[in-house]
Amino acid sequence: MKKLRSYLSVAALALSLGLAGCATAGTTTGVSAVTGSSSTATTGTTAAVAVDTLAEDTHFDSNDLTWDAASEVAVTLADGASTVAPGSDSLKVDGDTVTISAAGTYRLSGSLTNGRLVVAAGEKDTVRIILDGARVSNSSGSPFMVQSADEAIVYLADGTTNSLSDASSYADQGTDAPNAALYSKADLTIAGTGSLAVDGNFKDGISAKDGLVLASGHVTVKAADDGIVGKDYAVLLDGAYQVTAGDDGFKSDNDTDEGRGWVLLNGGTLNVSAADDGVKAYNTLTIAGGTATVAKSEEGLEAQHIVVSGGTTTVTSNDDGVNASGASSSSGGGGMDGGGMEVGDYSVDVTGGALTINAQGDGLDSNGNASISGGTVVVNGPTASNNGALDVNGKLKVTGGTVAAAGSSGMVVTPGDSSTQSGVQVALGSSVPAGTVIQVADSSGKVVAAFTTTKAAASLVFSSPDIAKGQQYTVYTGGTATTTARLGGGSLDGAKQVGTVTAGQYTAAQGPGGGGPRW
Repeated sequence: MKKLRSYLSVAALALSLGLAGCATAGTTTGVSAVTGSSSTATTGTTAAVAVDTLAEDTHFDSNDLTWDAASEVAVTLADGASTVAPGSDSLKVDGDTVTISAAGTYRLSGSLTNGRLVVAAGEKDTVRIILDGARVSNSSGSPFMVQSADEAIVYLADGTTNSLSDASSYADQGTDAPNAALYSKADLTIAGTGSLAVDGNFKDGISAKDGLVLASGHVTVKAADDGIVGKDYAVLLDGAYQVTAGDDGFKSDNDTDEGRGWVLLNGGTLNVSAADDGVKAYNTLTIAGGTATVAKSEEGLEAQHIVVSGGTTTVTSNDDGVNASGASSSSGGGGMDGGGMEVGDYSVDVTGGALTINAQGDGLDSNGNASISGGTVVVNGPTASNNGALDVNGKLKVTGGTVAAAGSSGMVVTPGDSSTQSGVQVALGSSVPAGTVIQVADSSGKVVAAFTTTKAAASLVFSSPDIAKGQQYTVYTGGTATTTARLGGGSLDGAKQVGTVTAGQYTAAQGPGGGGPRW
């Protein structure tokens, strides 16, 4: 496994790099190395991290998805009667257990109702397994185990349906024993244009104890515990991944090795329904492209550092929607902010893309600092006064983009004095019900923003390039609105004036982020 640079390098490069030219697939793949150009799964905005960068920061490169069809070894799975191509010394069939012991490309078809696929290759071996209509279940443990290899590639053949299903209780529950329907101790890549259904009845659905790259594929995961886990890193390049998890949905959790524990969403689609965190990284979570939807969670996105530079992200949470927090202590510029709150080494940085949050707890929450310099951030925040649509322990710096954060009036956090883009704070006096159109118009009567609430709201903080510092704006409720993610333009016909505000003048915030006079 190659040495990785700091996890922060991926986040930094996600802010500045466009997608490089994709490698052309070889004889049998018919799919590009990053965007899966022949796949119908690609959605969302163009991925932002280049192929060469990913090759440096992960185990993945374009050669992983190119091979000579003539080199394939065919394996036919059948209960008590699995067969392999003659002359293959790297394959062993023992009852309903098929073991691969050397590098190569293996094409598997057929089914095992109580079987197991095992990869026990050398530490420098790359093992490519093509699932070509393969269905494997196991009643006592994991049906697919990568015990040893340098890298394992699971390729889903075009037009095929494949499945893996494990036991609800494992016979071996030791410390290093498998705990997932698709379990790998080596770096793992999943690719191809076929489909795969993974049922993790014991604990996890897909778990890689090194790095994990999802290059393409149509994959559905249902897991009793975590859905998809890449210990060192978890990367989504393309494909369509649907995750239902009894704990966390999609995550990287290495909390001991420097430069590990990061997540990158770079393209494709990810849909998560999780009982705990939707998408989680121990260190940095970067969303650079694609479409990510967290339909259910306690906390939607969680990491020490969260970067949104592209893509379309929608988060629904019972607690915080976006939460920069973790186990690190305060460092560097840490200490206490003006409100007496501890400012740790945590951050949320939005430079592009579209981020929509619907949270019962804090909407966008950083236990350190936060910045917005591009993109669109829409927060449908809490109705209870003990949480806020924006909650930043340190400084909230807004220099670009569009921000609309609605919620209760009990903990209102506004942009800090380092911001260069102006905004307005709208206090409605009392809560307005869900579905209310809130409009902000300039002195000429032109609507500069229209926002439709998804739940009761008593406060709105709005910032965009259309707001001019020191200018007066009139706030209305009612009328009509044409919006995307509840934010857009509107008409004042039938609207009711509720007051006026001056751009850049904020009331003192009652939350921890600090308020008072601004730019």
